[in-house]
Amino acid sequence: MIVGLTGGIGSGKSEAAHLFAELGVPVTDTDQIAHALTAPDQPALQEIAAALGADMLNSDGSLNRARLRQHVFDEADARRQLEAILHPRIRERAILDLAGHSTAPYQILVVPLLFEGSAYTGLISRSLVIDCPETQQIQRTMARSQLNAAEIKAIMAAQLSRSQRLALADDVIENMGSLQDLHAKVLEKHEKYINTCIVSQSIS
Repeated sequence: MIVGLTGGIGSGKSEAAHLFAELGVPVTDTDQIAHALTAPDQPALQEIAAALGADMLNSDGSLNRARLRQHVFDEADARRQLEAILHPRIRERAILDLAGHSTAPYQILVVPLLFEGSAYTGLISRSLVIDCPETQQIQRTMARSQLNAAEIKAIMAAQLSRSQRLALADDVIENMGSLQDLHAKVLEKHEKYINTCIVSQSIS
């Protein structure tokens, strides 16, 4: 079973994924894959520079992520070019990672924009949304990054709304409290998924 984990910016996706990993669940994170694919000297990085301009790179050849983020937010064509370069590669790497843990009872696939596209629809068995109020999303993101409230709201506006995500979710973890609260809720879902796998195997 593959659980697609998603949620808005600042919702706590990464922390939830980390807690699942601590429980021994294999976790494949498409954001981490994207970072690896855009490391210096990677072919995808050279394609990005060729398509969107050499100014997308820092002087040391690394990706200027802040500049790229602003550029693709401002230019829809640039965003489509970036997606055409990265998304097929990310999906291919994710499939390889998932195949490497095929004997696990279940796996977590972290996709921030899971519902915004259909690339992973056929891969996942269930979707899990990490949810919190939008005010908390903004506060958390400001605390961990150099983005201001206006920039965060622009990112949120490019994603599905909170209500849309919740309507599409098979499962939800409300992440409005402490880390201990989140840990307890992740453990609850973990036990549910393990039991689901046991029942499924006994039927088959």
